[in-house]
Amino acid sequence: MTSLSTSKDIDYRVTAENVEKAFGDNKVLRGVSFRVQSGTATTIIGPSGSGKTTLLRTLNALDRADSGVIRVDDVEIDFSTPTPKPEIRRFQSRSGFVFQSHNLFPHRTVLENVIEGPVMVQKRPRDEAVADALALLDQVGLAEKKDQYPFQLSGGQQQRVGIARALALKPKLVLFDEPTSALDPELVGEVLSVIKDLAVEGWTLVIVTHEIQFARQVSNQVLFTDQGVILEQGTPAEVIENPKEERTRQFLDRILNPL
Repeated sequence: MTSLSTSKDIDYRVTAENVEKAFGDNKVLRGVSFRVQSGTATTIIGPSGSGKTTLLRTLNALDRADSGVIRVDDVEIDFSTPTPKPEIRRFQSRSGFVFQSHNLFPHRTVLENVIEGPVMVQKRPRDEAVADALALLDQVGLAEKKDQYPFQLSGGQQQRVGIARALALKPKLVLFDEPTSALDPELVGEVLSVIKDLAVEGWTLVIVTHEIQFARQVSNQVLFTDQGVILEQGTPAEVIENPKEERTRQFLDRILNPL
């Protein structure tokens, strides 16, 4: 296993070492290693089928890695060995996940969706959860929608509720899986604006995105994945403006200069 030495002067919220994941004969992740500093935004870009979403899901054990070591905050798991379910739940509790397709409970109001995790999973007092949820809904611009149901909201509003729901768990890490891919183009900006605000506020974010201009603006670190490996990583200036790898250049040229 390739070891990533960690400087005592840098607080890494996420450390992944030699992460492998396959679905049957399809090897999706091939020895992936990277780190995420606390209070920074990391974006993962790359072609479809390159392993971006699977990599993100391993950080919350929604897809359990086959091998490799992942640490999120103070919980580290070696996925090469069996891990008790309580430890997996502890690992998962360190992060909040924002899905592509909102995944809101259709029969519950906006407020009820946001307090579900804190009350039912974290067993926090309802009054406390409601107060936090109202503050978060105000933060994402949806305080006046608290008593409405998901079907009464636009796709962008539903996604902003999904972000508030993830933040309500008070996670150490927030994971976004292509948060604008299911939205109409005119709704993309409102969701990206909320995520940019979170980055400015110092949340630790890992974002799978196909929005290259957004990645350029919000990222402290960009990972370019291809065929299950991180082919290139660095700052937006390094990866997006001046990529070293020909494959990265080809991908960016196709995205930024479509015919």
